[in-house]
Parts: sequence; structure tokens; C-alpha cells
Amino acid sequence: MTGKKKRRLFSPIYLTLVLIVLYLPILMVVIYSFNSGRTIGAWQGFTTGWYTRLFGNTLMADALKNSLILALLSAGLAGVIGTLGAIGLAHGHMRGSGFIESLATLPMMIPELVLGMAYLALFTAVGVKLGMGALIATHTTFCVPYVFINVKSRLVGMDPAIEEAARDLGASPMRVLRDITLPLIMPSVISGMMLAVAMSLDDVVISFFVTSAETTTLPLKVYTGLRSGGTPEINALSTLMLVAIFTCVAVSQLLTARSKANLDSSR
Repeated sequence: MTGKKKRRLFSPIYLTLVLIVLYLPILMVVIYSFNSGRTIGAWQGFTTGWYTRLFGNTLMADALKNSLILALLSAGLAGVIGTLGAIGLAHGHMRGSGFIESLATLPMMIPELVLGMAYLALFTAVGVKLGMGALIATHTTFCVPYVFINVKSRLVGMDPAIEEAARDLGASPMRVLRDITLPLIMPSVISGMMLAVAMSLDDVVISFFVTSAETTTLPLKVYTGLRSGGTPEINALSTLMLVAIFTCVAVSQLLTARSKANLDSSR
């Protein structure tokens, strides 16, 4: 067997092993969400009763409502801030733009534990009440980079001649932004916002520091449920959260691909 054939045989095997390591734990969560027994990890039969019980749990419903409100509001604010920041940085031609871009993406690289403690110290120092307002502010902060990076990458790939042609024809800068730039980058904006929704729905550490007893998000509810022993109801909830997050990521990837295709066709 030649070296080329060995590589062709090894590549699928290696990829399969990597996928198993990555997704087998997730698959186990989904499988055990249909377990009829109360003990996580011991299969005792198939049932969908945990999903029925989950939908009838008012505490879970309140936590879900809080998480959805938090995710949508923070993603919307991040969409506005990240888009305006990316456009300003791309068209501003200012000194130190690379440093500013690094600062804009820094929250993605700082450990969540550090961010959570920093937000808690800040809100305590200025007298901001912990709860939904504090959660929206913190989630918006760490969601902005996901929108910023998506929009900035699309702006870099845009042909500047498109905007220059519009200005040569007499369009004002605001009209160029409204009629040319925003429609071209909108798929990237929505893609970044979908990623922001997924990250907000997934957050536990930062939310733990800035939430209040009256405001509980779904990830925190799952965490406290697991600490108290947990039931397959938690697995059912985790499965639904996985579906929501995977959907957000899939839509984000689809919109990113369409945005790239639109940019390529506009050149």
C-alpha cells in the first residue's frame, strides 16, 4: 500500500475518532433525556415523559422566558454596537485601528470567571442593582465581539468601488450607508447576532455573578438542578437547548455563506 493510499485510509478514521470524542457526550445527553428511570446514567427504558414534565414546570418556563428576553435584547444591542463599530473602524482610517480592533475582540479571550468578577465589582461600586439590567449589560459586552468580527470581515471583503460609485453619483454618506453598505453586510450582522444569541443562552459563569434571586436564567437553572442530583428532566432541557444553539449556529453559518456569495457576485 502506497503512502498516498495510507493517508486516504487514515484521514477518515482520524476524522471519525475526533467526531466521536467531540459529540459522544452530547449524544449521551440526548439519549438519556428519553430514559424512564430517574437516575442519570442508568438506562431503564424509553419514555418522553420528561419532556412533558419539563413543559409543565413553571419554574423552568420562567427561567426560559428570562433567558430568551436576555438573549434577544443583548444580541440586538450587540448587533447595533458591533455593526457601528465595525463600519466606523473600516471607514475611519484612523491611527491605531489595529489596537482598537484588538480591544474590541478582547472580551472573547478573557476568562469568564475574570469577566464575571469584574462586572460584579463594577456594578457594586457604582450601585447598580443586580438582576436583568445587569445581565443585559454584561451579555451585550461579551456578545459585541461576535458581531464586530463578522461585520468587519465582510467589510474588508467588500469592493470599495461600489460605495465610491454611489458617492460619485451624488449619494450622501448616510444614503450610501443605508442603501449600499447595510444591505450588503446585513447577512453578516444577522449571523453575528445569531452567534450572540447562542453564546447568551449558553452562559453560566458570568450570569452567576450578576444575577439576582428574582432573576434566574435557564443555564443557571440547569446548573443548580445538576448540583442537587438532577433527573432526566435536566437532560431533556439540555437537549432542547442544544437544538436551539445548533440552530442558531447553523443559521449563522448559512447567512455567512450567503453574504460571502453576495460579495463575490457584486465584484
